Amino acid sequence: MTLQEGLEILHLDAGANDNTVQALIDSAPSFIETATGMTEEAQADEPLAKTVTGFLIRLWYYGDKSDDVALSRTIDSLLKSIKAKI
Repeated sequence: MTLQEGLEILHLDAGANDNTVQALIDSAPSFIETATGMTEEAQADEPLAKTVTGFLIRLWYYGDKSDDVALSRTIDSLLKSIKAKI
């Protein structure tokens, strides 16, 4: 996922938060690999990995919002789907 894509998902303008958003994006593949066993290389060709990355950065960035429980459930479901594919 690119920084621009991450900013769009978070509904942010480029600027002061770029480093934070990029750090979250950079952390997602390792998190997904730990949770599912799918390597970072395999994630590049897996659309679900990009989808779950978007949800992860949203949860991590806006972790104190009211929809965090529903978002966590969605992420868990997507991670299970990825795990089932490998």
